[in-house]
Amino acid sequence: MRPIGILPEEKQARLFGDYLLTQGVRNEVERDSDGSWIIWVLDDEQLDSGKGMLEQFRANPHAHEFSRKAADAERLRVEEEKAQAHWRRRVHNRQRVFPETRTYGAGLLTYGLIVVCAVVAVFSKLGQDREILELLWIQQPGTRGFLPQVMHGELWRVLTPIFIHYGPMHIIFNMMWLFSLGSMLESVRGSNRFAIMVLVFALGSNLAEYLFGSSIAFGGMSGVNYGLIGYVWIRGKFDPASGLHLDKQSVILAIVWFFLCLFGLIGSVANFAHAGGLILGMSWGWISAQITLRKV
Repeated sequence: MRPIGILPEEKQARLFGDYLLTQGVRNEVERDSDGSWIIWVLDDEQLDSGKGMLEQFRANPHAHEFSRKAADAERLRVEEEKAQAHWRRRVHNRQRVFPETRTYGAGLLTYGLIVVCAVVAVFSKLGQDREILELLWIQQPGTRGFLPQVMHGELWRVLTPIFIHYGPMHIIFNMMWLFSLGSMLESVRGSNRFAIMVLVFALGSNLAEYLFGSSIAFGGMSGVNYGLIGYVWIRGKFDPASGLHLDKQSVILAIVWFFLCLFGLIGSVANFAHAGGLILGMSWGWISAQITLRKV
């Protein structure tokens, strides 16, 4: 890929790029640091013809020939994408046939969340120290009204229940899911997007449990985990090219566990947090997949 020249305006650069495409010259346009736009030709053998067409365009960028030809560019892009999609369906590499073999590296945010949960578990004695828990619960016991402490400035309470865990098995299973899902999402989507997901799923699952549950003393990362499960499952199902995948066994395990908790076979569980997180995650995954697929 090599540059053939510069145009001063984005509109002109896009128009000329579309014109080149209709002439069989694959290209890219890129904004330079000074505000101008560089025209790149992907095939070195087409450099001379591309430069010749650029000189013609510069001489009369408003010529009807350019705008008329450029109008066909979108149709060509659609046809090319269809051809590429057909090729991708026929060619399978190891990661497409066995997506579960793809490895991800855990990022700082994933490790950070695990560390915070561990620290809270130590200081709260795995949910036994009520003095610590009263600082982290979404609402202090015995108080009335809608989120009274939050309304008076203790905003952390809408998030901190996700760091509370009651007992060793509670935190172990939640951290295993968080490490697996967090590693995948932080690697593929980046730390910033992953942080937004955790924030949204934490708020959604905590508020769902607070509004519909029977106790304000709930806690655990499972609401967030179910949000991540729902997102990865649905996004990967509808948009395989996203790089996200949840194997069938994991989906079945998550759903079975959801209903075991729902029917009270596991003990006292924040079922509305699970449901809220799962619904949010599945919705987000489906919407983002549709947006991506429409772009292509």
